[in-house]
Order: sequence, then C-alpha cells, then structure tokens
Amino acid sequence: MSQAIKRNISVIGLGYVGLPVAVAFGKKRKVIGFDINQKRINELKSGVEKTNEIDLSELKKADIFFTSNKGELSRADFHIVTVPTPINDSKEPDLTPLILASKTIGEILKKGDIVVYESTVYPGVTEDECLPILEDASGLKSNADFFVGYSPERINPGDKKHKFEMIKKVVSAQNENTLEIIADVYASVVDAGVFKATSIKVAEAAKVIENTQRDLNIALMNELAILSKHMGIDTNDILETAGTKWNFLPFKPGLVGGHCIGVDPYYLTYKSRELGYFPKVILSGREINDGMGKFIADSLINALKKRNKITRSTVITILGVTFKENVSDVRNTRVIDIFKELGHQSLTIQIYDPYADNQETQEQHGIDLIELNDLKKADALVLAVPHKEFIDGGWKFINKLIGPDGGIVYDVKCILDKNDIPKNIHLIRL
Repeated sequence: MSQAIKRNISVIGLGYVGLPVAVAFGKKRKVIGFDINQKRINELKSGVEKTNEIDLSELKKADIFFTSNKGELSRADFHIVTVPTPINDSKEPDLTPLILASKTIGEILKKGDIVVYESTVYPGVTEDECLPILEDASGLKSNADFFVGYSPERINPGDKKHKFEMIKKVVSAQNENTLEIIADVYASVVDAGVFKATSIKVAEAAKVIENTQRDLNIALMNELAILSKHMGIDTNDILETAGTKWNFLPFKPGLVGGHCIGVDPYYLTYKSRELGYFPKVILSGREINDGMGKFIADSLINALKKRNKITRSTVITILGVTFKENVSDVRNTRVIDIFKELGHQSLTIQIYDPYADNQETQEQHGIDLIELNDLKKADALVLAVPHKEFIDGGWKFINKLIGPDGGIVYDVKCILDKNDIPKNIHLIRL
C-alpha cells in the first residue's frame, strides 16, 4: 500500500472509462483529470455528468482537479491513459487518440514516472507504438528513466452493478518492480483485487479476446435468429428451451454496436492479418453481426409489403438510437443501420430516444430526433433499444404510438410479452 500512497495520479481522457477511474481514485486522494474537450471539462467542473455513468453524489465525493491544460499533468507521476481507440471507415484500428495522448504525456514526462494504458489495443501497441512516442517527446529512456504498463479497461457502460471497484483488474508492466507498483496502486481502490499478467502483450491480447468471445457467441445467436425466421419458429422459444440444459450459455441475438464488442475484434483481426494469418471465424462473426441492421429492416419492409402498407404516407417509428440500453452514447450504434436501410424506401422514419442528445446525434449521424409528444402515429414500430422507460411502459406505451388501424411492432430484444399482444398489433421478434 505504501507504493500506492506515494503516487500522484492523473487520468487522461474523461469519458465512459476515464471518469469512473478518476472518481474511484479521487475518493482516496487528489487526482488530476485531463481531457482535451474543454466543454467536457467545464461540465464536470460545474457538476454536470452527461454520460450518467457516475452519480452526482459520487462525483462530489471525489477530489479531482479537472483540466484541459497539459502542463498540469506534470504534477503527477502515475499517468492512466483512457482515451478511445476506434476504427476507421475501412474497419482498421485508428490509433490517433492514443498517439496524441502519448505525445501529450511525453512532453511533461519526467524521471520515475509510470504510464499505464487502459485503452483497448491489439498486442504490441503499448510497447511498439506508444513507448517510442513517449521516448521521442520526453527525451527519456523507457525502462530506465520512466516505465510503462498496461491494464485493460473493463467498464461496462450503463451497468450499475459491475462498477470499476468491483471488477478484477488485470495489470502488466515492463518489469517486476513496476508491476508491483502498478498492482499496488490499483489494489488501493479496486475491491475485487488485481491479476498480474505475465506480459504487456498478454494483457493486451486478453482484453480483445474477452470481447471477441462475446461477439462470436452473439453472432451464433444472430445466425440462429436468421435461420429460425426461415423455419417459421420463434428464436426466443428455442433459446428458452435450450437454456434448460445446465451448460447452455445464455447469449441472445441483437444489434452489436458500442466500443467493445463491435470494435475490439477488428483490432485482433488487423494484427492477425499483419502477421500473415487471415482469421476466418472472427471475421465471419463480425460479418453476421454487422449485417443485422439490414436484416431487421428488410424483414420489416417485407412484412409491410405483405400487408400493402408501403406507401409514401407510411410512418415508421424507431425507439432508441444509442448503442445500448440506458446510456446516452450514440457513437458506434448499429440502430443507424436500420434507419439507413429503411431510408431506401419512400417512407417517413422518426426516431425517439429519451437518453440520446439531439445535437450529438445530428453531429454523429445527421439525424434529428423527435420528441415523444411530436411523434406521428406509426404504421410500424421498431423497438430497437430496450431503455428502462420502454420496458416499464410495455404494450400500453407502445400501443399509444401506433395508428388507429393498428400496425407492426418489431421487438429486437424480445422484451414485450408475446402472450399479451394487443389485437391490432402484428408482432415480429428477432
């Protein structure tokens, strides 16, 4: 514990991952919270937390100095990097945020400092890409003047049960002494304890395989959903029946977006191809999951055509646009795929989401959200994201949004009671 007490901590990147990390440490000591987004810094300074990942009461308990001035980082000697690692339009890793963060840290780095990366990367990025940047920017020598480690983030946005302090923390480092310090620092706030990986590359690989495993299991369920439609049976009925076996894994079909499951596998496949091996299973799973928005849209259009409901006056409402339930983040959402596919038809498409910010949705996807009271009565409705408000409202809430002649409801996550369907509704479930 003594090593942890001596360290002055900074957190670089205050999004879904970084802020919970900063708050956890901030409850025990002074923390420097850095972000290049001045608007985000101003909001946090004024007690506004738009991601809803941290309760305001918890934010107030944390002793965090919020800043966008990189010079302030020089007051810390233990830097935790939690910037995003997205993919580009070619579905290849975009390390730009990580490279810029490394340059920023390198410019203030001093002897004895430790830099720990939490951002999801493919094996080798920390030592082969980030470390040289730190050396070039600082003029210091790694593993002699300063030290690096890797501790993969395991934050699950919207999950109030599995918080940062309650998830076992994997840590890794260049050498044994640094590993002990990093483990000591994280153990001071993570109640679930730490696990020391054998190397930085092992820890990096463990992170991407955690989410790749989930991606592939969901891909299997999505392929089952496609097959079940051809067979004329209900996917959820199949899974409920199969789930009576003790070792059947409880995965379900759905849209796979976000910054973990929908992105991380591409980091692994990129590195694989770089090494000369073309992965088959991982990319097949990605292809299935990336195609589910089109499958849902096509299924809905076919159902409307069967009922002669495809006209210029047809209205389709999509409930939810964020990448998962009960969060506000619209980046990497796959609901947009449904919207774009439906947009090929001459229809009126409207989206309502109580969590999403309209300005952000416009900036990210060029879509204006509609307020609940402004929604036109729909001929078809896609329940895309199972926000708490939609679940609590149930069929009573859904039925109010459907036109007087009834319509089609596509329940993507199977949250509506199929035994209580209103008579004027035709239900489709993924």
